[in-house]
Amino acid sequence: MALLVCAAARAGTAPPALEFRRDGKRVARLDLGQLESACQVRTVTIDDPYYGRRKSYRGCDLRQVLQAGFGAPVWQEERQDVVLRALDGYARPTTAARLGEPGAFLAFADAEHAHGDDPGWQPIDRRQVDPGPFYLVWTGKDQQDSRRYPWPYQLASIELVDFAREWPHTLPTSAAPDTAPWRGYAIFRSDCISCHSINGEGGKVGPDLNVPRSIVEYRPIAQIEAFIFDPTQFRYTSMPPHRYLTPAQLQDLIAYFETMKGLKHDPGTASRE
Repeated sequence: MALLVCAAARAGTAPPALEFRRDGKRVARLDLGQLESACQVRTVTIDDPYYGRRKSYRGCDLRQVLQAGFGAPVWQEERQDVVLRALDGYARPTTAARLGEPGAFLAFADAEHAHGDDPGWQPIDRRQVDPGPFYLVWTGKDQQDSRRYPWPYQLASIELVDFAREWPHTLPTSAAPDTAPWRGYAIFRSDCISCHSINGEGGKVGPDLNVPRSIVEYRPIAQIEAFIFDPTQFRYTSMPPHRYLTPAQLQDLIAYFETMKGLKHDPGTASRE
């Protein structure tokens, strides 16, 4: 009986699948077999910044994957925003044009360790988690900077969005254009929103930075800037350092937080009413 139950459980397990969404609606959901049938599967060998060594992956060029999922070359759409969502709540904004650059590669398996149906994924990053089912990597030598090129693992969905419409409560709308809060917002959008949210909108890996209280309402400004610059000086954490941010950029980021504390929209409070 136990063997039958185990066999039934394995049979009922859905294969890995990647969702393709546009403005909140699902366009397609392709499992591993469908993705392999829709593109030319190959193996690439790259310098992986997360593993810190050469790695070989089996998968497909991302352009072929996007074409299969959306049915069109979406990377040619002018100023099209994209959010890459991972199973752990990580949500990385980028653009369709960036994803359409040569070198983007969707990995299905670790080619050096895969065996049969086992993709062979090895624990990755500081948290030593399973990077499957899908891992977006880049093959170009000038594409190793994860600040400019998204490297999400545990990738679950690719969504075409209008960023302002997707996360409207992250915008510092009370500030004048071309001022420090808007410059800080640009930094938050490119460097922080993958893991953190503002007013409940954004990544879910780290805490919300505005509700119920803004980070600038309970931490000294100098401490916030120092922590963002290098959190490892404070505690062992999965948050990466941002040593590339200049003092002026850190001040812009603080100006954004200061503005947003006056623009609170707490979805937690709304759900309790």
